[in-house]
Amino acid sequence: MNITDRFLNYTRINTTTNRGKGAAGIMPSSDGQMELAQLLAQELETLGMQDIVLRETAILTATLPSNIPVELLPNDTTIPTVAFFAHLDTSAEQTNDTHAQIVHYHGGDICLNHDLNIILKESDHPELSNYVGDDILVTDGTCLLGADDKAAIAAIMHTLQELKANPDILHGTVKVAFLPDEEQGLRGAKAFDVESFGADFGYTLDCCGIGEFVHENWNAGNAVVTFTGQSAHPMSAKGKLKNSLLMAHQFISMLPAGEAPQYTEGREGYYWVKEMAGNSAKTVLKLDIRDFTQQGYRDRMVFLQNLADSCATLWGESAISIQLDDRYENVANSLEGEARFPIDIAKEAYTRNNIEMKAIPMRGGYDGAVLSQKGLPCPNLFTGAHNFHSIYEYLPVKSLQAASSVVTEIIKITCERHIQ
Repeated sequence: MNITDRFLNYTRINTTTNRGKGAAGIMPSSDGQMELAQLLAQELETLGMQDIVLRETAILTATLPSNIPVELLPNDTTIPTVAFFAHLDTSAEQTNDTHAQIVHYHGGDICLNHDLNIILKESDHPELSNYVGDDILVTDGTCLLGADDKAAIAAIMHTLQELKANPDILHGTVKVAFLPDEEQGLRGAKAFDVESFGADFGYTLDCCGIGEFVHENWNAGNAVVTFTGQSAHPMSAKGKLKNSLLMAHQFISMLPAGEAPQYTEGREGYYWVKEMAGNSAKTVLKLDIRDFTQQGYRDRMVFLQNLADSCATLWGESAISIQLDDRYENVANSLEGEARFPIDIAKEAYTRNNIEMKAIPMRGGYDGAVLSQKGLPCPNLFTGAHNFHSIYEYLPVKSLQAASSVVTEIIKITCERHIQ
C-alpha cells in the first residue's frame, strides 16, 4: 500500500475526541479511536511485528525486532531502542466525518467546496506557494483533514512496511505506540507505561510543515481559584453582600498586564484566564500558566499563590482558596547534556533527506512532553501538514513521504552509530 492510500484509509474512520467522555475519565473517549487502533493492530500483525498489545484504553504498542547480526556488534554492544509515537484522535473543533480529496496544485487559490463556496486562499496561506506542482491532500471544507495526527500514523506504518520489504536495511529494535485522546490534555501519554515499554528514546510526529522540529515547549500548569462570598437580597445588602464575582474580577485585574496569550509570542510566557463560572455567592476561576524556563514557571506559580494569600488577608481566609497543579514540563529539560543525542540524530536524518531543520519552540503541549517527563526523551518531528484543527488543513504528499523518510533515517543512524 502506498503512503497516500494508507493515510486516506485512516481518515475514513472518525476519531474525533469526545470532551464530555474524556472529562468523565473514559478512555478512549470515542469509539472511532478503538476502531482505528484495531485496524492498526491487524496491519502490524500483517507486517510481522511482534509484541502487539492493544489495551482497552486503545493504547496500542508493537515491536520490530533487531535484524543486526551478532558479529557486527563489538563487545556485546547493544543498539538503543528507538520508539515512534502518534495519536489516534482528532480535534473536536470539527466533528464531521473527513472527506479528503487530492488536488494537483497549480498555484493560486484552491476551491474546496463549489456548492458552499469554501476556498483555501493563497493570500491567507502564502506557504502554499512552496507546493506549486505538487499533489496536496485537502478537505471538502466541512471537516478536518485529520493529518493531526493520522499523517504521523501513516508515516510510521509506511516506514515499518519499507523496513520489512527491505531486510538489507540494518536496524536495531524499533518500538511504535499509538495513543488516544492527545487532543484533550495528553491523556493517552499520561496513562502510558514508559518503563514496561522498554524504549531508550523516542520521537512523536505531531508537528506541522516539512522541516519543523520541536525540542522545547512549555512548562505548563493550571490554577483553580475559588471565591466564596456572602449572598444577600439587594434591598438590604449594604454591609452584608460580599460578591464573589467581583472578587474574581479584582483578582484578574491584579494579574500582570500584557502577560496573556493574545499579547505574547515566541518564548514569552503567560497567564490565561480560561474559564469563570459562578454567582455572587461562589465563583470558580480557572487559569493556565505557561513559561519556557523552569525558573520562570516557578515564579509564576509562586506569584499566584502570593496573590491569593494577599487577597485572603484583605477578604478573610474563607473568601478565597487556590489549587495549583503541574501539567507537563518542557521537553528541553530532558534533552540536556549527554541526553541531547536524539536531537543530533534527528538533525542528521533531516540533512540526509536534504531538509532544512527549522527548530521551533512549541507554544503548546504534545505527548512527547509527558513521555519525556516520565524518563523517555522524546522530541517532536514534522508530519508535513498545515493548519491543524481547521477546515483548511492540508497535507502535501511529498511532505508526508519526507516524514516517513526521516523516520527511516533515524532508525538507520541509530544503528550505524553502534555497529562496526
